[in-house]
Amino acid sequence: MAIKGNKYGTHRVLEPQGVLTQAAYRIDNDMTKRYSNEIICDVQSLNIDSASFTQIEEACGGDEQKIGEMIMGIVAERGKQQNPVTGSGGMFIGTVAYIGEDLAHRDLKVGDKIASLVSLSLTPLKIEKILAIHKDIDRVDIIGQAVLFESGIYAKLPDDMSEPLALAALDVAGAPAQARKLPKEGDSVLILGANGKSGVLCGYEAMKKVGPKGNVVGVVRNPKQVDALMELGVYNKVVVASATEPIAVLEAALAANDGKEYDISISCVNVESCEMSAILPVRDDGIVYFFSMATSFTKAALGAEGIGKDVTMIVGNGYTKEHADITLNVLRENEKLRKLFDEKYV
Repeated sequence: MAIKGNKYGTHRVLEPQGVLTQAAYRIDNDMTKRYSNEIICDVQSLNIDSASFTQIEEACGGDEQKIGEMIMGIVAERGKQQNPVTGSGGMFIGTVAYIGEDLAHRDLKVGDKIASLVSLSLTPLKIEKILAIHKDIDRVDIIGQAVLFESGIYAKLPDDMSEPLALAALDVAGAPAQARKLPKEGDSVLILGANGKSGVLCGYEAMKKVGPKGNVVGVVRNPKQVDALMELGVYNKVVVASATEPIAVLEAALAANDGKEYDISISCVNVESCEMSAILPVRDDGIVYFFSMATSFTKAALGAEGIGKDVTMIVGNGYTKEHADITLNVLRENEKLRKLFDEKYV
């Protein structure tokens, strides 16, 4: 009988001792070790989180070979795909190869295709070979294996959509689920990074929640994106401003909301220094939800204090109850969004 590991995976921590795998510098990615409360998957693709992939791509000058070498180097050194600059990871899609006996009661069997819903920044990963790098969608096809701990969450891939399509949506599943949970009817909601995967999904859920008396406004940097976003029907209005320029965002956002501050803002950007653009347009006692892993929470906290804003700021937890089902259902409900994802992210 296999040895039972720690529920949260601390038995895989190599250094420093006493921390969880996300905080660890190096974890054990030896896939020949079998624990009774682990799942091991043969991995087909990694979806690197947007902030992390953007940083890696820029550091490598866009060169695919160098991107692959950097990813291989990170995993070889750390036993996981955790960007040393951003600290973030991503998720994987794979086939179940081993289920420990302590997890045999789960509705899962060897051969099932699943997507991990926990970050690669805490997941033991072994890469044998990189097969392809898809820079436009932050995806890396590999031959390799990964471990899910007893506490790890995952989603079986649905039968009614392709694996790449499901992966693209599940990669940002936490965001639209929060966009459903946070607003109330009649609220005004501002979404930064409105043209990205998480942005359009958040827009759709927010529009449903706030209803006809609410106002959902997207912010994009490129004016060429406005017409296509409006055609999707996931925003009441779309304004043009760079999220790195908070005063420009504030002025454009207020103009799109009859001069009033917003009840909620959601930051889905993948670059740094956008914290104040999310905070400035929100009213006192409003909510700022930072889904972006490029967020500096020091900048957010001190920035809000510096302008005297009493707002509730929420860390972009990638998990909330039923988030996988909520996100996949968006693609089932909205043909235009599904077509967009099929064309752009698959």
